[in-house]
Amino acid sequence: MTDASIISKAQTWLSSNIDQQSKEQIQQLIAADDQTELIDSFYRDLEFGTGGLRGIMGIGSNRMNVYTIGMATQGLANYLLACFPGEEIKVAITHDSRINNTLFADTTANVLSANGIKVKYFKEMRPTPMLSYAIRYYGCKSGVMITASHNPKEYNGYKAYWEDGGQIVAPHDKNIIMEVQKISSIDDVKWDKDENLIEYIGQEMDLSYLNDIKKFSLSPKAILNQKDMSIVFSPIHGASGKMVPAALKTFGFENIHIVKEQAEPDGNFPTVIYPNPEEAEALDLSLKLGKEVNAELVLACDPDGDRYAAAIPNENGEFELLNGNQTGSILTYYLLNLWSKRGKFTGDQFMVNTIVTTELIEDICRGFNIPCYRVLTGFKNIAAVIRELEGKKQFICGGEESYGFLVGDAVRDKDGVSACATLAEAVAYYKERGMTLFDVLAEIYQEYGFYKESLISVTKKGKDGAEQIQQLMHGFRTNRPEAINGIKVVKVVDVKESKVYNVLEGTEETLDMDKSNVIQFYLEDGSKISARPSGTEPKIKYYISVNETLPNRDAYRAVEASLQKKIEGLKKFFE
Repeated sequence: MTDASIISKAQTWLSSNIDQQSKEQIQQLIAADDQTELIDSFYRDLEFGTGGLRGIMGIGSNRMNVYTIGMATQGLANYLLACFPGEEIKVAITHDSRINNTLFADTTANVLSANGIKVKYFKEMRPTPMLSYAIRYYGCKSGVMITASHNPKEYNGYKAYWEDGGQIVAPHDKNIIMEVQKISSIDDVKWDKDENLIEYIGQEMDLSYLNDIKKFSLSPKAILNQKDMSIVFSPIHGASGKMVPAALKTFGFENIHIVKEQAEPDGNFPTVIYPNPEEAEALDLSLKLGKEVNAELVLACDPDGDRYAAAIPNENGEFELLNGNQTGSILTYYLLNLWSKRGKFTGDQFMVNTIVTTELIEDICRGFNIPCYRVLTGFKNIAAVIRELEGKKQFICGGEESYGFLVGDAVRDKDGVSACATLAEAVAYYKERGMTLFDVLAEIYQEYGFYKESLISVTKKGKDGAEQIQQLMHGFRTNRPEAINGIKVVKVVDVKESKVYNVLEGTEETLDMDKSNVIQFYLEDGSKISARPSGTEPKIKYYISVNETLPNRDAYRAVEASLQKKIEGLKKFFE
């Protein structure tokens, strides 16, 4: 039997001032024999997670639609007006290529302007990093990006940003939710836009953004010498199709090949199962073109252009996909090397990494005596450190395992555009020295250890799925494993409980980090497993990291196979 509170919420929506089509959809859900869709649509309100507001499109409080967008925006507007009384408030807005993105972006602009807030609205879709850039460029107090990033086509989302250009973090995220919860009815939303308060951003900002990210280029001579090297790029039907090629050309590259089948923006993502560069299948067409044009680098971005993926020729000249940990390690190694060689280190530089990203990056930073701050998952936490240290220390780069990286501080979110350009620059730099990026990766592993990571992502949909995920996490805390795949657990880090348990010594200490529903198991052989429910999807994720020494280049594949075998053994424990 359907919970009465769910029926009541659906009835409240029916009695509010929503359009007739939406009312009919709700009535059909109520009348259906199978109430699963009704329950999933109304059992909760969408909440801000690590990526903001995100969900399946449809009618209901737990769905992405003009009404949940409107209520979220009204809450944001109320909070902005309370935070900046008497000040001019501007908010930047853009969107990517997803279905309903223009409708949702228009709705956001209309509600903000109806509340007396000025809107800087991109005329055309632009990648997420440019929304972040625009906030500081125009002196905005906030920003909104309509996107569901790399999620399937049924999803859409709403990323909210603060005046520093970073995604909203505590206490603002919770405070905005509180403001949204104060809105008892859809009718409380101010829907009537004020055209006079909406200004459109044209292409004038593109040049400023491109010039600013080019300032972080370190090898212009190498690019000049290698300007004709073949590069393939795919926007995977998303918003980066204009800006990544423009960034590559601004850096100095001239031989750029776009995957034509994926060049046009299309929210149905017709050529891929998932528009996610983390999925190898999404790069099939890119790799095909790469072989045809003898590319030295293959690049792709997700629909909103904040994540990027790369493939490089291996020792046999065949393309090998790199994961986010590998590209992040290569970029870190390249940037720190060049900063060192250019004499740019002053002792005030730093990097930032998330707790589920490879520890290889921290090892590289230690090798250059550069502090690497560890933060919770979500690039908003990296941006928060940049904001905290602004004016005191200089941010070089930072990233996370999920294919997100940021070079320099012109943007305050992961930036697939500048990361693509910088990775191409690294290819050119090392090519001048007779090396491929695969050679560089082997060099890194020989110096710092061969790290290999893998991710298990288990989907559990709906209300029941959410409860199952919480039960799994509860079980890890109340019945901690003594060994995983026969390897002894020597340390447990419980981020939610702010505890570090040293199993061997039987001691515990306090963890100095914000609380989050994450638990990590460190094993006797140096392996690490992190369990974490996703903040934006109905999934629980297990991040597995293993490592061994790489004695020489010839041992690369043997050590890789050994690490893969170890990963497969660890996976069985969690599958």
